[in-house]
This record gives sequence, C-alpha cells and structure tokens, in this order.
Amino acid sequence: MNTSLSLGIMHSITTWLLEPVVWGLLLFVVLAVYESGLAIGERFGGIRRLSRRGQGALLEAGKRRIERADFITRLAPMLGLMGTLIPLGPGLAALGEGELSILTTAMTVAFDTTVIGLLVGMVGFVLGRLRRRWYDAALAAEAGSDG
Repeated sequence: MNTSLSLGIMHSITTWLLEPVVWGLLLFVVLAVYESGLAIGERFGGIRRLSRRGQGALLEAGKRRIERADFITRLAPMLGLMGTLIPLGPGLAALGEGELSILTTAMTVAFDTTVIGLLVGMVGFVLGRLRRRWYDAALAAEAGSDG
C-alpha cells in the first residue's frame, strides 16, 4: 500500500513535468537563435568595439557570453532527455493495454524533445567554442598592443 502511494506520487510529478520541460526546450530554442544573432554581431564588429573600451570590458563581456553558451550546451540536452523519458512510461503502459495511438503520440513527443534538445545543445557548443576563440584572440591582441 505504501509503495503504491509513493509510486503514484512519483508518476504524478513526472506527468506534471512534461509541459514545463517542453516549454523550457522551446525557450532554449529561442535563446539559441538570439545568441546566434549576438555571435554574428560579435564576429563582425562587436568584439572590436568592446576592445576599444579596454581589456576589462572585453574580458567581462566575453566571460558572460561564453557562460551563456555553456549554459545552453548543458541544460538543453538534459531537458531533451527528460522530454524523452517522461512520455515513455505512459506510452509503454498504453502499449500493454493495446492503445497504439497513445504509444505513437508518446514516442513522437519523446523523439521530438530528444532532437530539439540535442540540436540546441550543439548550437550552444559551437557558439561557446567560437566565442572562446574570438575573445582569446581579442585579448591577446589587446595584451600585445599594451606591451
């Protein structure tokens, strides 16, 4: 009796989490698009303008932007995995009852969230790597002009 109550509570919590996970993934898609636009601006003049303000401004802006890209890289795939696992439980239960349409919907949600989470994670990874390279080069050039 006690075990079934705790399992029911866990099932209720995970079922409730699916919608916030999907919304979180969509938020990360928007954030990745926004960060991509910022990166294009950085590449074509933004970093140069920051370096004119001095090494401190360049270092601080670079650190913040790289941290945001790292945040996207780490969290989006985690949300994608959560979005994969959450619908699989009810989907497999539906399979046991012969409800193939419920299983199909669950599998579609599972695969969609996986792909979106991985895609956004890849965008964040690429942005982080590019930004590290750009800001390191700008800081090296700044240090070379000071010395």
